Formats: sequence, structure tokens, C-alpha cells
Amino acid sequence: MLRLIERLLPPPLHRAGLQLAHGLRKRWWRLRKPLLTGVMVLGLDDAGRVLLVRHSYGAGMWTLPGGGLRKGEDPVRGAAREFAEELRCPFGPLAALGMLEGTLHGAPNRMHVFACPVQGMPDPDGREIVEARFFAADALPAHVGGRVARALALLQQR
Repeated sequence: MLRLIERLLPPPLHRAGLQLAHGLRKRWWRLRKPLLTGVMVLGLDDAGRVLLVRHSYGAGMWTLPGGGLRKGEDPVRGAAREFAEELRCPFGPLAALGMLEGTLHGAPNRMHVFACPVQGMPDPDGREIVEARFFAADALPAHVGGRVARALALLQQR
């Protein structure tokens, strides 16, 4: 279904739809407070730089690639799926780093955090992800999501 949408909708219209859907989803989460379970991937290049992405929706912050898990989906498979869908570049084995818990738009949130080597240049889909770049851990951009530092701390604990 997703591939059909991508073929039929031009990227600007698809991005507008994602922005609308994200606004509705945030309101739903604040109202219902479902447990949100997802994945984040610390993609590292040969120089040890971390891959950050900017979504076409939300606050425009630099974040880690990832997303929500489907019902019953294994976190490792979900992380691989999200990384492949969003960045379309080869990556090495995923290593589990741990879990981060908190709230996301008023709902409880549990994120499985993984690390992997990135074996190529990211090719953002131009729909959900509008930019992807590598940054040294000690030279992150100004507008970084709060969970990035927490995920990097998990990596340093290994």
C-alpha cells in the first residue's frame, strides 16, 4: 500500500499529508495515552560519526532514524525495516543498546535503541525524511532531539 501511495502522490503532496497526519496523531496520543513502542537506530560511518535525519513533519529537529513498531513486530526487524525504508542504504548488523522510556506528545513511550555500521551514503526518501547527514558526536547540530543524547549515552556505556 505504501509503495502505491508513493507512486501516485507527488512528494510535496505526500509531505503535506504526513504533516496533517502527524498533527492528528499527536492529538490522539494526548487524548488516549496509548503505549507507544518504537525503535531508534544509531547509524555510524567508518569515522564513527552518527547519522541524523530531519523529518518532513514535526519540529524540524535532527533525530535518529527510526519509528513505530507494528503490532507484534520484533524490534530488530522493525529497526531494519525503518532504516531501510527511510534511508535506502546498506547497513551492517544491528546491535541492541537498550531501551529508553519517557513520554511522547503526552503518551508513554518505549524506544528500543540499536546501533549499526552504515555501509553507504544515505538516500533519504524525500517524503518522510528530507535530510540525512553524519555528525561527529561532539559536534552535533544545534537543533537535536533530546533522545539523541540519551541514545549516545547508551552507546558509550557499551
